[in-house]
Amino acid sequence: MNPKMTEREIDPISSLLKRVAPEMVDLIESRYNILSVVSFLQPIGRRMLSSKLNMTERVIRKEANTLKQQGLVNFTLDGMTMTENGEEALELLRIFFRDLKGIRHMEQVVAEKLNIKKVIVGSTILGNDELAQKEMGKSGAAVLASHLTNNSTIGITGGTTVHAVVEEFAEDEYSYPDTYVIPARGGLGKKTEYQANTLVEKLAGKINSHYKLLYTPDVLSKETIETLKNEPEIKEIIDLMERIDVLLFGVGEAQTMAKRRSLPAELIEKLEAKGAVSEGFGYYFNKAGEIVHEISTIGISLEVYKGLRTVVAIAMGPEKAEAIISIAKLNPNLILISDESTINKINELV
Repeated sequence: MNPKMTEREIDPISSLLKRVAPEMVDLIESRYNILSVVSFLQPIGRRMLSSKLNMTERVIRKEANTLKQQGLVNFTLDGMTMTENGEEALELLRIFFRDLKGIRHMEQVVAEKLNIKKVIVGSTILGNDELAQKEMGKSGAAVLASHLTNNSTIGITGGTTVHAVVEEFAEDEYSYPDTYVIPARGGLGKKTEYQANTLVEKLAGKINSHYKLLYTPDVLSKETIETLKNEPEIKEIIDLMERIDVLLFGVGEAQTMAKRRSLPAELIEKLEAKGAVSEGFGYYFNKAGEIVHEISTIGISLEVYKGLRTVVAIAMGPEKAEAIISIAKLNPNLILISDESTINKINELV
């Protein structure tokens, strides 16, 4: 295939293949998955590749030899690596495979059902959360990078999916010296590598921008919040939160987030009784996007969130489908990045 072919040109080819040689679909998917994993984890040996894809080493050896003969991968002492032709072929296969599985159509259908700006299936890798998260991180980084401008304020939350996005940003490729990156809310979690402050500092370093950190617990009493607002550093970052124009955040499922925030057991039971399915911006929401409980926290306000024109949510896992549906009701400008199984689940529920 010509590496300069467009999605419009690929569409009829994939349609023809489905009609004339449907037995080729499994073979294409197998080689697409092999190239995807090699691209993400290179250099990688056959045994590791076999483990990641749940294929026998014999099958991996056979397919890898074919890919090498076509000039798409190289064999080294450390394992398989991608060639330049291989990376180009992978990009074409990604478009081709998405059309073959009807993914682009599904994105449009779910975006219309949720009444949001855009849905992106950021991963089609099934059965391997690690690789799916890497692929989604790559998609998220591309979306966020396309919305970066100088003299803007970028807010990000913590979490593993947001971490995956930050990790996929290339070093020294961007420069926004008049831009600020800030945490969208206080800290949460024991692993510092996934906390908002850590991700803020890392992203700011990658895009050469300013940053501010927020050293407060995630949940505070209202009295404590009012006291902290008088602290110059806290006041400065709260003022910056009011100026956020690009937000990247992970979607929180209500029960999971309540337990992470160590809420009392009786309150968690009340949240469940009230139908809480999602958490964000200082509130717990039901399936209809209605507020069922408020928590005291320092972070981007719900009012600011509702007014944002560039807001990107990234979430993975069918168990988060109801939470995503709930959060989607709060801002029609939402760009949702998720994995194939989650988008399919949302389509079933809506």
